Amino acid sequence: MSWLNDIWALRTIVLPALDILILAFLIYKGYQVLVQTRAVQLIKGALLVLLTYGVAFFLNLTTLRAILDLVAPSLVIALAIIFQPELRKIFTRIGQGRILRLSNGSKFEELDAVVGAAEVLAYRRRGALIVFVRNVGQKNIIETGTRIDAQVSSALLLTIFSHDTALHDGAVVIEEGKLVAAGCFLPLSEQQDIRRSFGTRHRAALGLAEESDAVVLVVSEESGSVSLAHDANLFYNLGIDEARRRLAELLDLDDLAEVEEESVGTQE
Repeated sequence: MSWLNDIWALRTIVLPALDILILAFLIYKGYQVLVQTRAVQLIKGALLVLLTYGVAFFLNLTTLRAILDLVAPSLVIALAIIFQPELRKIFTRIGQGRILRLSNGSKFEELDAVVGAAEVLAYRRRGALIVFVRNVGQKNIIETGTRIDAQVSSALLLTIFSHDTALHDGAVVIEEGKLVAAGCFLPLSEQQDIRRSFGTRHRAALGLAEESDAVVLVVSEESGSVSLAHDANLFYNLGIDEARRRLAELLDLDDLAEVEEESVGTQE
């Protein structure tokens, strides 16, 4: 009768645990997709409506319940129409199987391409703004520029930020390993105590870092310095090796960060 015990253990322990793990994984990957689009606002709005309806139900607020019963269906349809691009993006990712990927798509080669281009631009004293999208999507920023949708390469970045191109004054946006757009406009920082020597590029980088979790690499046209803006702070004149190390950490490329630290330690 041991086989009966094995079947009982499988049905009562293993399968429920597997069911919970799969569900938790799907919820986690779904959340990762949602936070990269404005669709997360849809979820927040729906939860607020549900919370309000629950309060009205338990407190027996008949007038509020009647209004919510009347408005809720129209509100759901309206939200679906407003956030249609974000919902389409989510289902596209699901269809392509990208929701099941365990990595964030960033690659060491892409980071090397960006840092290599930044080093050349700094030497030539050519300004640059490079935005790395993390969890918060940057659709509004991308829409202000020109769609590129190309693989990241040093040659492409050097071409974009050449003085004789139409896109060199704006920012490029890198998302999920691709150069999504160029010539994008970033919001300027409203900090009053920012250094007067900082130009528009540094103020724009800091402005986006204040509004989102993006990481922005800045190359100064005047001084050739390389800086990073993230988490509402601007780290000025880091040097190319320090910028590479910090980018590796901020973009969750831990292996590359460790390699950089070891190489720095060996040189010392």
